[in-house]
Amino acid sequence: MFTGIIEDIGSIQQLEKEDQNLHITVNSKITSELKIDQSVAHNGVCLTVVKIEGDNYTVTAIDETIKKTNISDLKVGDLVNLERAMTLGARLDGHIVQGHVDQTAICTGVEEASGSWIFTFEYDDKLNNITIEKGSITINGVSLTVINSLKNSFSVAIIPYTYEFTNFSTFKKGTKVNLEFDVIGKYVKKLFDLNN
Repeated sequence: MFTGIIEDIGSIQQLEKEDQNLHITVNSKITSELKIDQSVAHNGVCLTVVKIEGDNYTVTAIDETIKKTNISDLKVGDLVNLERAMTLGARLDGHIVQGHVDQTAICTGVEEASGSWIFTFEYDDKLNNITIEKGSITINGVSLTVINSLKNSFSVAIIPYTYEFTNFSTFKKGTKVNLEFDVIGKYVKKLFDLNN
C-alpha cells in the first residue's frame, strides 16, 4: 500500500530480459534503506526488490505487468518516480494507492499556468475506468486531484515542487504514463454496476 507521495526520482541503470521477465536496475538515494523482498512503487507499479549492490537495486517485472504499464517503454537513463510502501501509523498525505496500474494514458497537452502547469491525459474508456471532478488519480505513482474530468480524458494541475521532484518535468505531448484510478471509486462503480 502506498500514498502517492514520491520519495525519490531513480535512474534506470540496466534493463535485462529473461524469458518473459524484465529485470530493472535502478540507482537511487534510498537504496541504502531498502532490503530484499521490500515493495517499491516505480512510476506507480509495485515491484519487489530482488538484489541490492551499492547504490543500485534490482526489481523484476513479469509479462502481465510489462503489458499493462509503460515499463516496456523504459530505457537506460530514464527517470522513474519511487515510493516505498507506507508504514502503519504514518500520515496518509496522498490517498490510498495500491501500486496496481489499471491502464496507461497518453499526455495530450502541457500548458504553463502562472507558475504551475496543467497536464492533460487521454485514456481508453472501453476499460470502464472513470475519473470525477476533484477526485483522486495516480499518474506514474503521483497522487493528484482531477480537474476537467471528461469521458476519456482529464487534467491535473502540477505545482513547482511536484514538477521538480517527480518525472513530470520530462512529460511532453505523446508521453505514455501509468494510471491507477481511485480504489474507493472503483468499488463504488462496481457496486453500482452490479445493482443496475
